[in-house]
Amino acid sequence: MISLDGATCGRPAWIGKRLTCVCFKRKGVYEGICFNITPKQEERLNRLRHRMKVYFDGSRPDHQEALRALWSATYPGKELHGLISDQWKEMGWQGRDPSTDFRGAGFISLENLLFFAKTFSTSFQCLLKKQGGNRSAWEYPFAVAGVNITFMIMQMLDLDASVKPRTFIRSVFLQMLSENEWAFDLLYCVAFVVMDKQWLEKNATYMEFNEVLKSTRTQLERELLMDDVLRIEDMPSYTLLC
Repeated sequence: MISLDGATCGRPAWIGKRLTCVCFKRKGVYEGICFNITPKQEERLNRLRHRMKVYFDGSRPDHQEALRALWSATYPGKELHGLISDQWKEMGWQGRDPSTDFRGAGFISLENLLFFAKTFSTSFQCLLKKQGGNRSAWEYPFAVAGVNITFMIMQMLDLDASVKPRTFIRSVFLQMLSENEWAFDLLYCVAFVVMDKQWLEKNATYMEFNEVLKSTRTQLERELLMDDVLRIEDMPSYTLLC
């Protein structure tokens, strides 16, 4: 995790029972961010943490239904022959059974894909079909890339480490989460279009996917730290979504 010059004020990080104060060096000047963790904010953070801990379980009816919902949102009107089928390879899963690809990020990665498909269907379909730009002969697999993006954001935000914010990035996101319960899912959608944009700009191939993912994280962190970015919707790359 980036801690922005590693500079913190020499004062306690916690003042009082629920007042968190973190100070970082930003643009050469020490700036602080302080906020009260209200019951509502804590509830949202705990709910997100719970989502992050849920493993995909192919035997659970609700998880099966979520997979079917993803298929329907991705291929409207096209019949799915089964939860284990060669059809899933069309979406960019590694094999006939997509459940094997959720191990890295869990059920929330499926929720993220479904949120993307339903909320920004035009962008979702464009990335799925690899429309626009000079595409590589060896493209990234769409669905598996989505799972990796979820995992990257989980690592970047470090939400499961402790209640006390350790970085400015994390503190900024917690403020955004307090304003919008779907901040994580919206950030995921932004991350996906940023990743694809970076992919095209670098003329990348599949073997360079991890490098593109790293540069995507750097871009997200840069935008989250902008002075005028108070919501996910304020991020410059949010305008890429449609």
